[in-house]
Amino acid sequence: MCKQISVGFDAKRIVRNGTGLGSYGRTLVNDLVRLNRQDMCIRLYAPDPGREDLRGQIAKGVDFIYPKGVQKCFKGYWRSKGVVDDLRHDGVDVYHGLSGELPIGLRKAGIHGVVTIHDLIFMRHPEYYNWIDTKIYEWKFRKTLLEASHIIAISERTRQDIIELGGEQYADRISVIYQSFSPRFSGEVSQEKKDDVRKRYSLPERYILNVGTIEERKNLLLAAKAIDLLPSDVHLVAVGRQTKYVSKLPEGNRIHLLCGVPDEDLPAIYSMAEVFVYPSRYEGFGIPIIEAIAAGLPVVAATGSCLEEAGGPDSLYVDPDDVSGLADSVTRMLIGAEGREERIHLSRDYIRRFEGRDVASQVADIYYKIMV
Repeated sequence: MCKQISVGFDAKRIVRNGTGLGSYGRTLVNDLVRLNRQDMCIRLYAPDPGREDLRGQIAKGVDFIYPKGVQKCFKGYWRSKGVVDDLRHDGVDVYHGLSGELPIGLRKAGIHGVVTIHDLIFMRHPEYYNWIDTKIYEWKFRKTLLEASHIIAISERTRQDIIELGGEQYADRISVIYQSFSPRFSGEVSQEKKDDVRKRYSLPERYILNVGTIEERKNLLLAAKAIDLLPSDVHLVAVGRQTKYVSKLPEGNRIHLLCGVPDEDLPAIYSMAEVFVYPSRYEGFGIPIIEAIAAGLPVVAATGSCLEEAGGPDSLYVDPDDVSGLADSVTRMLIGAEGREERIHLSRDYIRRFEGRDVASQVADIYYKIMV
């Protein structure tokens, strides 16, 4: 049996973010718990308790640790540096930064750092960010590389970005481990749940679906323009936090924007759609694509980043500026289209590589490897 090790996690996103980085962290931690490795102790370090509903999604028996004393008033400092004292006090061997950051002083304290880097969009496409934010993010990225014993890239595209923008010297410390998806997306959704969700959100009978923040980089405008080229009873439903980019979308009764949708309603919304569209200009991976395939949807996504890694060879891909190309591809995926069911079946086989136990085992192996 391997040596007993204690693994701490940066849990800020776990307790605060309903989707994205929060979902990644909760899914990974729960999958690690399900491995049932008796030689691994897991602790979650968060600057505050966050949302009770999100904490409740973590498996029973996992401890949350928060700043104590005066550090409660300096949560940002605690997360970026002060937490190291708590990690040392608690005997943590490995600390995993789940959202691209590690605290300063980790290596000096003798604690092994593992960091998951999801993307470097702030460096690859700084036009989507405030100038000062890009400088802060880049500074954190370079500090994190110095603290990390090992780096997890969630796609080959992200791995190449780390090497190109961070330095060749880190290449042998990087492993590509894809994100896993929550098993709730591949489960059956009852008709009662579907009827309830359709009524509450006034969902149309036929719709194509997009899930993700409605912002410029995600390029929802392409799908909105393509709606006019699809059958008149097919609508577009977009689920996600809204930004000022929404003002660029055309108005019309065939475009439905949903914000603040609770996590438990997403599987039903996926299951009633006909096609999932993801025209994003740049992503580190694209977990909504995996969720959509798990829910039984064919996918049409954009070329130019890593979405082919997520969707596999049986999804369709178009240029992020090609409106007619997107419309043609969606038409090939609508219910009744030739080859649709075979594409869905093959894509579901493809995403088995992203199942939780396999991903968690790869991550756990890294923890043990760097302890040697």
